[in-house]
Order: sequence, then C-alpha cells, then structure tokens
Amino acid sequence: MTQAGAEDRSLDDWRAELRAWLGEHVPRALPPLDGHAAAADYRAWEGTLADAGYAAVHWPVEHGGRGAGERERLVFQEEYERARGPVRINIQGLMLAGPTLMAFGTERQRKRWLPAMLRADEVWCQGFSEPDAGSDLASLRTRAVRDGDELVVNGQKIWTTGAHYADWIFALVRTGSEGPKHRGITWVMIDLRTPGVTVRPIVQLNGRPEFAEVFFEDVRVPLDNVVGGIGNGWRVAMTALGFERGVGRRSYVQYLHRLEALRRAVASAGVRLDPAVELEFGDVLAQVLMYRDYTNRVAAEATSDPPTPTAAYNKLIWSELQVRLFQLGESVLRATGDLRDGAPTERAEEWMAEYWYARAARIFAGTNQIQKNIIAERVLGMPR
Repeated sequence: MTQAGAEDRSLDDWRAELRAWLGEHVPRALPPLDGHAAAADYRAWEGTLADAGYAAVHWPVEHGGRGAGERERLVFQEEYERARGPVRINIQGLMLAGPTLMAFGTERQRKRWLPAMLRADEVWCQGFSEPDAGSDLASLRTRAVRDGDELVVNGQKIWTTGAHYADWIFALVRTGSEGPKHRGITWVMIDLRTPGVTVRPIVQLNGRPEFAEVFFEDVRVPLDNVVGGIGNGWRVAMTALGFERGVGRRSYVQYLHRLEALRRAVASAGVRLDPAVELEFGDVLAQVLMYRDYTNRVAAEATSDPPTPTAAYNKLIWSELQVRLFQLGESVLRATGDLRDGAPTERAEEWMAEYWYARAARIFAGTNQIQKNIIAERVLGMPR
C-alpha cells in the first residue's frame, strides 16, 4: 500500500471511530446557552469529551489531546457536525488560549490552566475588541499599570462572546505608550470573578445575549498571569488569531444540514420556488461543496514546506457563505409561508435568529475588509 493509501485508510478508521462514539454519546436538546445555569450541561458534555480524549484532538498528547494533524482535526469537525453535537462552550479556550499558552506560556501557567480548560471546568472568553478598537486593534485603550507584583487594569471590552457565562478572559491591555502603538500591548489572563469586573450581556437583533460588554475598574491581576512578557502582547495575539482563522472550527457539513432543512421545508409545503431562488439554491450548494474541497486542501497543505498561503482565505470563504446561506433561507421560508404577515413559524424563528447573527460573521475573527487588505498586502504582495 502506498503512503497516501495508508493515510487514507487511517483517516477512514478515525472517521469510523468518531462516528460510532458520537452516535452513542452526543446529548440531545440541551437548553439554550444563555447564562451560567444553562452552561452547566455544556460543561458536563465537555468533560465527557475530555474523558474520551476528544475535547481537543489537535492538542499535544502531553496536554490531554491526541496530537492530531489538520486532516484528522477536520475529520473530527465533520463527524461532530454530522452527529449534530452541541455548541462547544469553551471554543475560545481550546482553539485560542490553550494553543497560545503552549506557544508562549510558562510551565507553571500551562499546568495551572490547560487541564481545567480542556474539561471546561473553567470557561474562557476573548477580550480583544473595544468600542474604539475593533478592526484597529492596536488602538485599544484598556490600560494596565504595574503596582508591585500586580497589574491594575482599567477599561472596557465589547462584543465579548460568552462573557456572561465564562470564568476567565484572556485580554489585551496597554502597558506602554512609547513607540508604535502595537509595541505597548500585553496579553494577560483575568479571572472574571475578580473585584472590579462587571459583565453586561448585549441582546442582539436575534434576541440572544451571545455577546457582552466587560468593564474593568481597578482590577488587580497578578503579574504571573501575563503571557509572553510585558509589551509582547501583539506578537502573542497575532499568533492566536492565526489559530482562530484555521479550518478546525467549522466544516461544510453544518451548511449541508441547513440546505437539507430548507429542502424539507419546501417539500412539506408543496410549493414551487421561484426560478431565481432555485438557481440560488444550486449556487449555494456548489459553494458549500467548494468549501469542502477547500478545507481538505488547506488541511493537506498544512505541513508543506514552504507553507502555502491557502489558509489565509478561510475566514473570508466561510463567513460570506454563511451570510449567503441564510439569505437564501429567508427567501425559501417566505415562499413556504413560514414568514408571512410578520408572524414567523417556530421553524422560521430559529432560522431568522441565525439569519441576523450571520452578519456578525463578517465582523468577528477580523472584519472581512481587513482580511482582504491583509491578503492583498501579505499574500499577494500588493502595495498598501
């Protein structure tokens, strides 16, 4: 058997293992993830995943993972979505904070935070964006001043996903003001139960409080919680954002599920779609399959030398696909009668909640406009 054939056989075995285990263990009908009370069920599920070795398959074995490569990681995500697994409550920790600690943290920091992160005993959120520092992250104003062996933090973060049920936040704070703006930034881990921290959920257009504001008023944080050293936060953050924009967070399967739900809605309603909507349905399906092939290519090229720039386009592709998919859904549900006269059915209410949220996909993980600039300048070599 050739090496490629052996790898394919190994992936097939991995897929079969996952499909069998997830088919037996995935919980059904968890409550909406809207606060600490509901979060308990999701934490318990993460513990079940950790016990089986599936909580973070891409983490090294010594930290509780399986040392999986990008292709194995992508297969896990596909099977997880195929089994309709619950929302991953600690995705910010598992995808961002954890790998960042492995790259920049001390041994003490890794021992302190990684085990609890893996099991969701401590849930994490990301404190980067501020009211005046979203796309221009180097303009952040949350300030930390050293006082002995502590930092005293004052400022505000916004659009912080999951802060209303998280335990910890990894945040960027300004610790210096001399030189270029990005050189005075520090990455620090902050316990959200520390006196002086206030979390205020933000109810969005879809009626859900998925984001929050986080305020810091004279919050005292041990210097031991700084990751990567004072003033080195920009480098740490850019590494973390590279983890966020990879292929391990979503796969094409979730989009196929959505298209199948629309197909069933049309069939049950017994309606004929407008030809333009039918054409859009086919175009979106083609884009979903293109995304499948693209993510497989990214995973296959992950270890190439020199590295290819293919992954740089990932965030643009899935975010635009997500918006287009839910726009299609809105058109289809109008045709089936689920959105007539301002009284959506239960099926349409769920879909429209995602329809409104999909617009955020063009903003979080780096706005699409900024991503295009980065690709133009750093991948294609175009002038600023």
